[in-house]
Amino acid sequence: MIDTASQTKSHTWIEDAQGIVFGTFMCALGLQFLTFLGLVTGQTAGLAVIVSYLTGWPFGAVFFVVNLPFYWLAWQRMGRIFTVKSLISVTLLSGMVELLPAGLTLAHVTPALGALIVGALTGAGLLALFRHGGSLGGIGVVALYLQDRFGLKAGYVQLGFDAALFSVAAFLFPPSLVFYSLLGAVVLNLIIAVNHRRDRYIAT
Repeated sequence: MIDTASQTKSHTWIEDAQGIVFGTFMCALGLQFLTFLGLVTGQTAGLAVIVSYLTGWPFGAVFFVVNLPFYWLAWQRMGRIFTVKSLISVTLLSGMVELLPAGLTLAHVTPALGALIVGALTGAGLLALFRHGGSLGGIGVVALYLQDRFGLKAGYVQLGFDAALFSVAAFLFPPSLVFYSLLGAVVLNLIIAVNHRRDRYIAT
């Protein structure tokens, strides 16, 4: 039997770069479906979406600002490299969500299918970011810290925060919208909970 632990090695900077770009692009693409359907999502992205809907402010700018307080925790608990990668990821996503509509126009997507697409795309995107040592800041930082420090699964931590966020959204948006939004969030967080396993993933 091969001892995989002895073969563990770090990603190169090129591998990290492509992983971060891929992850942020997948999340940005998922957000295009989400905003087209008028859905909301979880974590700090969900908070930024709600603020953007209610105020009309650009999502990218709101998302960037909402994440600023969490960088202190990232720096203190997760390290300089993780913090820098997360800042780069948030900045890339903030720009991508503003640029994608110029090249992508959606005409018709059913809410149920759209919710599944949002969950799958953003789940895959976040998984790529986590595996390359980054995040989209906010609750993702807290979730990763709790998983590494106490063994709590990051996906379940995020799902708990999302439940609180959607409880608030239930008072602001129609029930059907909240239901489909919650469906997408469940898909996203289950992808993270099942697949983000440091004991299974060799390269870090």
